[in-house]
Amino acid sequence: MTQLTCFKAYDIRGRLGIDLDDAIAGRIGRGFARALGAKRVVLGRDCRASSKALAQAVAQALQDEGAHVLDLGLSGTEEMYFATTHFEADGGICVTASHNPMDYNGMKMVRAGSAPLDAEGGLARIRALAEGNDFGPAQNGQITDISTEARAAYVARVLSFVDMAALKPLKILVNAGNGAAGPTFDAIAAALAANGAPLHFIRMHHRPDGSFPNGIPNPLLPENQPQTAAAVRAAGADFGVAWDGDFDRCFFFDHAGDFIAGEYLVGLLSEVFLAKEPGATIIHDPRVIWNTLDVVGRAGGQAVQSRTGHAFIKQAMRDHGAVYGGEMSAHHYFRDFCYCDSGMIPWLVVAELVSRKGALRDLVARRRADFPSSGEINFILPDVPAAIERVRARFQRQACSMDETDGLSLDMGKWRFNLRASNTEPVLRLNAETRGDEALLQTSVAQLRALLQG
Repeated sequence: MTQLTCFKAYDIRGRLGIDLDDAIAGRIGRGFARALGAKRVVLGRDCRASSKALAQAVAQALQDEGAHVLDLGLSGTEEMYFATTHFEADGGICVTASHNPMDYNGMKMVRAGSAPLDAEGGLARIRALAEGNDFGPAQNGQITDISTEARAAYVARVLSFVDMAALKPLKILVNAGNGAAGPTFDAIAAALAANGAPLHFIRMHHRPDGSFPNGIPNPLLPENQPQTAAAVRAAGADFGVAWDGDFDRCFFFDHAGDFIAGEYLVGLLSEVFLAKEPGATIIHDPRVIWNTLDVVGRAGGQAVQSRTGHAFIKQAMRDHGAVYGGEMSAHHYFRDFCYCDSGMIPWLVVAELVSRKGALRDLVARRRADFPSSGEINFILPDVPAAIERVRARFQRQACSMDETDGLSLDMGKWRFNLRASNTEPVLRLNAETRGDEALLQTSVAQLRALLQG
C-alpha cells in the first residue's frame, strides 16, 4: 500500500510529480466515487498548466467507477459548489491549487448538497481507498459538458444577492491575476449590463494563463498588493477587487489604493446581512475577532466562532443556520449560496453598499481605528510547536482568557493574538489586534516576533 502525502486537513494539495500526478489523481477520483457511492459528480478545474490533464484523469476514474461526470471545464471552485447542489449531484470536485506555488496542484471536494467532507469520515475513507488502489474492473460511466447551462444558472444565483435598482454609476477595477476568474466575471458583467446596471469595469491581468506571467495570484501577500493599488489610483476607480487563482477569495482596495484587511470586510458584510435578517447568526474564525464581535453585537446578531478552514466554517454554517460566515483570509460564506464561499458575491454586495452609503474607505475607517490589527504575519520555523510553547510560557499567566479552538489565542485585555500552524503549508501564522491602540499593536508584535524567532 502506497501512502499518499497529498491529503491535507480538508482537501488535496501536493507537489506535482512528488505528491500528486495523473495516476494518483485517478486513484483519488475512484476513491471519491466509491466512498460516496456517487453516481453523478460535478467536475471543474482551474487554469494551471497541469489542471486539464489531472481533471481528465479524474473524469476517467469517475467513469471507471460507473459515475456520470457533469463537466464544467475551466471554472472557479464556487461554480463547482453551486453546480453540485443545482444539478442534485452526489458530489463535486474542482482540480485546483488556488494560490499555492507553480509546482503544486490539488482538489477541493464536496459531497451531496455541497456539504464538506469531514476529515475523519469522508476524506479518510477516500484516502484509504486511493492508497489501497484495489478497485477492480472499470465500468462505463458517462461524461456530459454542462458548462454553458451551469454558468448561466450560477450567474443568476450570484446576481440574486444584489438589488440592481440600487446600483449607482461606479468604476471598479478588477484583477483576475491571470487565474480562472476572467471568463466567469465576464458572464456576470454581461448580465449586469443586460439589466442596465451602471457599473464600469477596468480589467487587469484578465486572461487565464497557467504560466501566471504576473505571479501566482495571491492578493493576500503584501508584495502582491502594490500593483493593484497603483492601478486603482491610476484608473480613478471607486474601489478595486482582486482574486486568487480559483477565485473563491476576493480582496478589496479602496479608492486611494489602500488594501482593506479581511476582518473589516467580514464586519461590513455582517452588517449588511443582519440588516436584512435581524438577530441572525454570523460565523467567524478565531484569528482576528474584536471588530466582528463588536459589529455583530451592535447589530443584534449572534456571533459564533468556528475553527479556521472552509470545511469547518461550512459545517458551522449548517449547524447554526447562519446567514453569513467570514474568515479574515477573505473567504466569505453565504447560506443562500449552498452555505459555501464565493469570491464574486462579496464585490457585488459591496458595490450595492457603496452605492447606498458612500465610499468604501469611509465605511471601514472607524473600524480600522477602533480595532487595529497586524495582518497575518507568516513564520517559517524549524520547530513550530516549540515556538508556540515559548509564547505560551511568556504570556499565558497574564492572559485574561485562553482559547485553543484553532491554535493558541490569548486575550491580554487591551490586546490579543492568535498563533496557528497552517493547514496547507509548513508555516506558523500570527495575528494580533488591539482596542484602538496602534502603538501597543506594534510593541506587542515586536515582542511576539522576537519570541517566535528564538
